[in-house]
Amino acid sequence: MALEPYTLSDNGNGPGRGPETGLMTRTKTRTQRPPLFKVMLLNDDYTPMEFVVHVLERFFGLNHAQAFEIMLTVHKKGLAVVGVFSYEIAETKVAQVMDFARRHQHPLQCTMEKE
Repeated sequence: MALEPYTLSDNGNGPGRGPETGLMTRTKTRTQRPPLFKVMLLNDDYTPMEFVVHVLERFFGLNHAQAFEIMLTVHKKGLAVVGVFSYEIAETKVAQVMDFARRHQHPLQCTMEKE
């Protein structure tokens, strides 16, 4: 007696097969990257340009030339993106800049928004 091959289209009544027999699939889980947030400095008429350059160097790790360029963008256009970070890092940078500006009695504004 010859055995017939069992295929996926069989109804489970093949030799030695029960109704719960089937194809196992493995699902791959993909982790999504966390959303990123832009940190921006806003222009005002009172904060000295040198202070803004200092903030960019100290809290964003920019060299003097990069900080000066961004400071000019803030001055001319009203705001500039100074970095893109995860939520926690962006939130920390905003808080650090705002606290530093207040301690030095400057009205410099730093905000963040979802990219």
